[in-house]
Amino acid sequence: MKRLLVLVGAAFLALYAWGTELVVYTYDSFVSWGPALAIKEAFERAHPGVKLVWIAPGDSSEMLARLIAELELGLPTADVFVGLADVEVPRALARNVFRPLDPGRLQNLRDVPPELRIGGDRFVVPYDHGYVTLVYDARALPEELVPRTLTDLLRPELKGKIVLQDPRTSSPGLSFFLWTIVRYGEGWPAFWEKLLRNVLTVTRGWSESFDMLEAGEAPIGVSYATDEAYAQITYGERRFRVLTPEGEGFRQVEYMGIVRTTTKVELAHALLDLILSPEIQELIPTSQWMFPANARARVPEEFARYAVIPARPVTLDPETIAQNLSGWLRTWQGLLGR
Repeated sequence: MKRLLVLVGAAFLALYAWGTELVVYTYDSFVSWGPALAIKEAFERAHPGVKLVWIAPGDSSEMLARLIAELELGLPTADVFVGLADVEVPRALARNVFRPLDPGRLQNLRDVPPELRIGGDRFVVPYDHGYVTLVYDARALPEELVPRTLTDLLRPELKGKIVLQDPRTSSPGLSFFLWTIVRYGEGWPAFWEKLLRNVLTVTRGWSESFDMLEAGEAPIGVSYATDEAYAQITYGERRFRVLTPEGEGFRQVEYMGIVRTTTKVELAHALLDLILSPEIQELIPTSQWMFPANARARVPEEFARYAVIPARPVTLDPETIAQNLSGWLRTWQGLLGR
């Protein structure tokens, strides 16, 4: 009888799980050339009958805005969010996006260094980290025009040669924007007013701007300090060179969390734990071109050799961001029409 009850219970659970979907919002490059497919295959193997659904039509900032809007309207939304940049964490927490996490269900979290974790892991946990900086195409930009400081971006010779991302819709765009505020203090609007005169275009997200770099439409852009590793591994040459003006680059940690309205709490925790596993984390360097959060994950030799770590990482206190960001962005938007 006991055996029969176990079999009936297992059958019931399988029937219940069959057709269940776990919906994850993330950013476009995580799906298009990131580890999303490998995660989906591993997760669905471990949870028969559960379908992992990725939704990623835009950059992470766009997806966060969509999630917030859906929550406020009471619409059906995602179960999990993957790709929350650290500079966006205050916004997400202020809007009550995530439910509290149960660290006991995240066994792989123990291998994540404390310096990457934020807020005691109560609502979000990190899965990768890196540095936002400047990148240039060594094929297209003469050495004498390579900027060595942020102020060098204002040189008239660079007019029409720079592509940036919108800080309102792009997490690396926001990181670069905050970097300039740290660098220039109250003088940042004057810097941006001059910088925009040299900018070819401001894209909504990182993917569009990097596509322009790869297509040769612009030789300078905001991207990541791992792009030399990307170029070496992908092209066999260091076509894209990383600049760390005066040794700087803006530190970016990416987080994930469980949406507060989900009813699939156990599955959501299982997904987060899978993403933190060494097997998935070892895919991060050559799919996301970021450093894995799990210290046990191995990094490919060429990635370790060519990925740049700025000597002076730049950060900005989350509380300062939370208190000032909306005003800063209004000021920035006003500069676009000048």
